[in-house]
Parts: sequence; structure tokens; C-alpha cells
Amino acid sequence: MQALNARWQRIHAARRAQLMGSTGDGAIVVISAAPERVRSRDTLHPYRQDSDFYYLTGFLEPESVLALVPGRKHGEAILFCRDRDPAREGWDGPRLGPERAGEALGVDDAYPISDIDDILPGLLEGRARVYYQLGLDAGFDLKLIGWVNRLRGRSSGSAPQEFLQLGHLLDEQRLFKSEAEIRLLQHAVDITVAAHRAAMAAVRPGQHEYTLQAEIEREFRRSGAQPAYASIVGTGANGCVLHYGANVSRIHAGDLVLIDAGAEYRGYAADVSRTFPANGRFSKEQRALHDLVCKAQAAALAQARPGKPFAAMHEAAVVTLCDGLLSLGLLQGRLEAVVSSEAYTRFYPHKTGHWLGLDVHDVGEYRIDGASRLLEPGMVFTVEPGLYIPVDATDVPAKWRGIGIRIEDDVLVTRSGHRVLSAALERSADEVEACMASARATA
Repeated sequence: MQALNARWQRIHAARRAQLMGSTGDGAIVVISAAPERVRSRDTLHPYRQDSDFYYLTGFLEPESVLALVPGRKHGEAILFCRDRDPAREGWDGPRLGPERAGEALGVDDAYPISDIDDILPGLLEGRARVYYQLGLDAGFDLKLIGWVNRLRGRSSGSAPQEFLQLGHLLDEQRLFKSEAEIRLLQHAVDITVAAHRAAMAAVRPGQHEYTLQAEIEREFRRSGAQPAYASIVGTGANGCVLHYGANVSRIHAGDLVLIDAGAEYRGYAADVSRTFPANGRFSKEQRALHDLVCKAQAAALAQARPGKPFAAMHEAAVVTLCDGLLSLGLLQGRLEAVVSSEAYTRFYPHKTGHWLGLDVHDVGEYRIDGASRLLEPGMVFTVEPGLYIPVDATDVPAKWRGIGIRIEDDVLVTRSGHRVLSAALERSADEVEACMASARATA
């Protein structure tokens, strides 16, 4: 049975109250748990709860629905969940059941999910607006629309008249992290730091990429975490593939290894990237590009403080990368022209960061009224500049081709500036080489 302690019950209740305060009276919020997904035939993918549903309930079971009804004296938070089923629980594990949900989760009422057809239409009746995430679960979309249409078929005219995207309110709420969330994020990051160090210590030419993936994910699992996303371990030219996922190539002496991997702990994701030499020493060209990416990240981090536009970090990284690429001869022209023409996207095709939280690419608007939104305390995001020189770029000197580098850290905006949650992990070329040498000396 899953039960939340009193502190987390209060946290989830406060989140629900904040959301209902944003919707106002006359509305209802309906949110369904993530459906289970078939992996093959009768085998399911490991279950992962919908982030919005988890944020508001802390409940991890599928086949559940939460209804929030602002303005009612009783029953503001109503959960529908699976009944207890001893025979089924013998196969799949214990279920909470509606009889215990109120006390275990801190919701006001709970009913069997099998009764939702009879109960939820009554909760919709008399409500002017429905806040809901249309398009995430087509089956439940049809059910909800069917309940509303049933009400509209009555002469009372008491059916909701508007469907509004829940994300317009809840995404903004989730964007600002509480102290409790920051502690969980920091723990996920700490686990991730240990995993990256384990990979740096373990790497040897002749291994396969999946060997390092195993080292990383072993650290995740032994610390009670799991991968927040598919771990990327790209050696040599594979490091130039932004979302490389095969992880099957053999690692050769002289290769760089790019690892983009993060742990998920109690729902919260880390997202960290490092690039290091398989033999423990950067070549001259590898170090030059690695130093440039580090410099670009430092320029971006200098913009990570309250009142600065989110886009300022990317702009600072781009100018730094372009200036360095011009100096190295990988780009030609004037700095202003290279930046304005976006000629750099050949070697740097992605943005410099994204929100981070319950989702590795977390929710929240990046622009407000057409302008880049300003940073505020409590926001968490990645800062991840990179350079990727295609192996088939025949107009580039061969010494640069096939080098892929990304350096990514997780950052919290504070009242006075920012805090790099992943600062403990070696970043510069000198730090990486020293870390690898120390690990090999003690192996």
C-alpha cells in the first residue's frame, strides 16, 4: 500500500489548493493518471505516472482520476482509483483501494474507478469550465467529452461551456520549485554526479559504449533512482549525434566519449552531460574545442540571475562559440555576420538549455507576450552548450572532424544569482584528466 507521510500530504494539498485558487469558482479540474503502455504482446513498459497527476497527488497507480472542485465545502479533491483485488495483487503488487485513499493520500473523498461513469457527470454538472489536458489520453478524452455531451442533452443547461487547457495554469505553477522539490532535484543530481564519475573511472579503449551505460545505470539503481531518460553514451563521431541512443559501438583509443545521462529520484530528473577522453588525455584539438565549450558555458552562466531574459544565456553562449570558431578557423567572416546569419548552427544546432523538474524537459513558457521571459528565483534549468563537427565535413581540416562535445549542468536561480546543482562534477579539461588519472591510480 502506498501512503504519503503527513508532510507530503500537506505539500500535495497545498498544490491542489493553489491550483483551485487559480481556476476560481465555477470550474472543475479533471486529470487522469498515465495509462499503462504495452511493450510487446502481454508485456508492459515499466509504469511511470503522469507528472501533473503525481504533482497533485503523489499517487503512483494507473487507472486513476483526480477531480478538483473549487468552492465546495466538502470533497474539493476527489480521487477515483482501483478497488482492492487480492487475486490481481498477487501478480502485480498491492493496491491502495478507495477505502484507504483518503487517509493515505490526504484527499477528501475516494471512489472506485468503476463508479466514475455514475459520479463524475454529477461533479461536472453546474460547472462553467473544465480544466483538462486534452490530447494526452485519447480514450479518456472521449469519455470526458461524452459525459459533457450527456449533460448538454438535458434541458437544464447545466453542462460546462468551456474546455480550457490545464497546462496554462499548472505549467506555470510547476515552473517554480519549492524547497522540498529542490532537495529532491539536488539528490537526483548528486546520484548523477556519482554515475558520471563511475563512467570516467571505468572507461578503457576496447570496451563498448553499453559497458559505460551499465556503470552509469548501476549507480542510479543502487541509489534508489532510475534513468530520467535514455542514457546517451557516444564515442567518437557518435558524440555528434545529438540524441544518439544505440550505445553499441566500440570505444577506441583517442576517442572522446560524450555521456548525457541523468537520474530520476522520486519523480524529479537530473540532466547532466560530460565529455572525456577514452585514454584519459585530450588531444590538442579536442582540448581546444572542449575549452571553448567550457568558456561558452561560463558566459551563459553569467546571465543566470533574476531579471535576465532566459534567452540571454543562449545568446551569450552563441557569441562565445562563434568568436572561438572564428579564431580556430572553423568559421569565416565577421563575428556579427556569423551570429546574425546563424552560420554557427552547422556546429551548434540546439539551444543552450531547458526547464528541469518532474520532466527532464519540464513545463513552463519560455516566452511571455512574444519576449523571452525573465528569470526568477525557484526556476531550474540546464545550461548545455556544445560543438559537433560532422565526420563528413570535407571542407573542415581532418583533425577537427568527428569531435562532439557537450557540457551540461543543472542550475537553480536564487535571489542573488544562481546555484549550479551539479557543480561538484569535474568540468574543465584539467579537472576531467585529473579525475580520470586519480581513478586509474586507485583501480
